[in-house]
Amino acid sequence: MKWLNGLFDSKTSPANENLTAEHSSPHVFESSNSFTGQEVKLSIEQLKKFVPLRNLDDEIVATLPHNVMHYPKNAIIFERNQTSDHIYYLLTGRIVMQPDSVNSYEVVAGNTLATLPLNCGTHYGATATALTNNVNILKVSDSISRIWANQCQEELTCVELLDIELPAELSDNRFFNSFAQAYQKNTLHLPSLPNVALKLKQAMQQEIGIPEAVEIIQIDPPIVTKLIQVANSPIYAATTPINNCHDAITRIGLNATRNLVLGISLKQLFNTKDRMLMQGMQKLWRNSLYLSSLCFVLAEEFSNINPEDALLAGLICDIGAIPLLHFAEQFPEQYPNLAELEASLPFFKGPVGSLVLHTLGFSAELSNIPYQAENWFYDSGEQLTITDIVILAKLHSYFGSKKAKGLPYINTIPAYSKIPQGKLDADFSFTILHKAQNRIQAILQLLT
Repeated sequence: MKWLNGLFDSKTSPANENLTAEHSSPHVFESSNSFTGQEVKLSIEQLKKFVPLRNLDDEIVATLPHNVMHYPKNAIIFERNQTSDHIYYLLTGRIVMQPDSVNSYEVVAGNTLATLPLNCGTHYGATATALTNNVNILKVSDSISRIWANQCQEELTCVELLDIELPAELSDNRFFNSFAQAYQKNTLHLPSLPNVALKLKQAMQQEIGIPEAVEIIQIDPPIVTKLIQVANSPIYAATTPINNCHDAITRIGLNATRNLVLGISLKQLFNTKDRMLMQGMQKLWRNSLYLSSLCFVLAEEFSNINPEDALLAGLICDIGAIPLLHFAEQFPEQYPNLAELEASLPFFKGPVGSLVLHTLGFSAELSNIPYQAENWFYDSGEQLTITDIVILAKLHSYFGSKKAKGLPYINTIPAYSKIPQGKLDADFSFTILHKAQNRIQAILQLLT
């Protein structure tokens, strides 16, 4: 498993394929911040070429203070780990980005990655240096991160009324239009929690003890068996084997037990009678397992967030795909092939997933996760949150795949800037990877 290999040295295509070029060793320049700047009023249309400005209201974009900075060749635009209070975009020229690793990468004006921020968060994740004499940088206040985060939260307060904007190839399709309308009218058939998971979730809202939890969980022997396996697994550094539900919960902890029961029970939701759609469900479950494992490891290594909470967050991240596949099962004469269904998921699984979790009574924080999981430049606040963990895990999960094309480098997103300095560096891949592999494999085996 090579989920960490792409942290700082993702392989990219040549620049003429709309991606950055990469270098095997860092560029060496004299330190120079020689530049000139001027107030330049770019049009709304020009500003909205960039992420996340393109998603903000025109009225907000029109009032954003910004200027254009001019840098000569070899000038340092910003340095890694310095405090940042602006967001930079490349307008013209070519620059090199040097994160805390051996490899650097280039950004060329006009390419896909040039529409993404060069930095986000409180600190710069790399050193940016001009490679040409005509480097122009758009400098915008970092207030756009807060504005974007607030807009995302406002949209989620009316989760059932979110508009789903479909591209032309989907909006002209009768099936996808019907699904979008069913979502907006709140007439979708939504999944429900299995009995034991629901009872335990409800009971723990009343602050029950271990004996009460045991009484509920023992209704489902397969879940009891799984919990005992978890308690005896290397995840909990088990030395003395246990063989009963009470001792398993005592070792794991009540809160972690609740999350694990929910996680184990969620597998039952990924089910359909249609053979082709079942292939999609199984793939979805496998991806969810892998993502949840990454979340567990990232939370354990980088934060004080409970790893079991992060594991559950990873499992529910793509739950919005389930109603789409169930809808396809209801209308077999209408639904397209599996590849087309999968291609539509980026547009549906966020808002639909948030609706599912909201309906199931999950917390607001967890209910928001499907909507924010691939919102790479979402800033949840000053502290590393469970949403940040999911965003980092999601980005990792795409490394080495076709979906990686055009995605931001990890050092440019807000979630990365909240990781304690020294935690995520070039050596991390080598010192932690083996441990991470073992834990990921253990989690996959337990939840499969």
